[in-house]
Amino acid sequence: MSEVKQPFRAAVVGAGGIARGNHLPALRAEGDRVEVVALVDINTELLSAAAEQFGVPGRYTDLYQMLQAEAPDMVVVCTPPVAHRDAVVASLDAGAWVWCEKPPALSLAEYDEMSSHERADGPYACYVFQQRFGSGAQRLRRHVTEGTLGRPLIGICNTLWYRDGKYFEVPWRGRWDTEGGGPTMGHGIHQMDLLVSVLGDWREVTAEMSTAARDVETEDVSCAIVRFESGAVVSVTNSLLSPRETSYLRFDFDDATVELEHLYGYDNSCWKWTAAPHRLDPDQSPAWQPEQDLASSHRAQLSSLLDSMERGERPLASGRDGRRVLELIAGMYKSAITRRTVKRTDINRIDPFYRSMKGGTMTPDAPFEYASVEGALHA
Repeated sequence: MSEVKQPFRAAVVGAGGIARGNHLPALRAEGDRVEVVALVDINTELLSAAAEQFGVPGRYTDLYQMLQAEAPDMVVVCTPPVAHRDAVVASLDAGAWVWCEKPPALSLAEYDEMSSHERADGPYACYVFQQRFGSGAQRLRRHVTEGTLGRPLIGICNTLWYRDGKYFEVPWRGRWDTEGGGPTMGHGIHQMDLLVSVLGDWREVTAEMSTAARDVETEDVSCAIVRFESGAVVSVTNSLLSPRETSYLRFDFDDATVELEHLYGYDNSCWKWTAAPHRLDPDQSPAWQPEQDLASSHRAQLSSLLDSMERGERPLASGRDGRRVLELIAGMYKSAITRRTVKRTDINRIDPFYRSMKGGTMTPDAPFEYASVEGALHA
């Protein structure tokens, strides 16, 4: 007689909009594979309302009490970024796998600290980068691996969103110490993760950023030119000032252009595949497209994570795979602040941008004028 699989016992930390709108519905949609046994939030009204809405029995205002009482198999972290590190470390130490919202951490140093609490055979922490889990992105990565579209040459990665001043009235937003950065860190990270998941490691970056229109400590717009190890060159723009919002990626290969335009999520209809004129059969492009139509979503990534848990293997968007986009962001901030081209190998453990996305000391009069890398090393 075959053994009946028990559902994974999950706990959700944070009962705000991202938990109610995305994570709890995704967990519910997995049916018998996972059971939400507990919800944690310091806001008791929010906690009670979310628990009632989704039928969650365990209700806690303290993460550590929940971990001890419930011993969940998986913890979903939906807190503001400043609280990610403590929640991830505590959950890993308690033996739970972790699925944490973006950005993974406030710095590369925090990310590496969290990773050090993983064990060789799990549990592991992975991070919410759902854009790479749609069928279009999966098919494109396979093309790159197999070389069927030729070499990647040129790319565009735009996150052009709009957030008004009221959005930043939430106390932790737009601050280096609580959000880790502006749209480069908290918004464009999704498209940039999809970018690096397709093209692989970057080699060097030259970036600019400014605070043009919002009353924030961080930037509200950034632009960069990124050169990848493959030789591909990609322009990247992240904005919270764009009334016509769009998320747009374009990859130009020897034999094809592949484009994706959407806002917060996509299906196959959002992709456009165009064969190069020299192709003997320009009608080849339909054969390049995905065989199935799986939308990018929290559920798509959750399903992949549960598969990895069942197999006892490291999930996607964890470890080095989850770190790569954070490393690019650190490089972009370092380039914009120091006004220098930055190589990926420059972001090491003694670099100030390893410890903080803003690097060294920043003055109120010139928030992006960086005094000296050397001085910050001894600060």
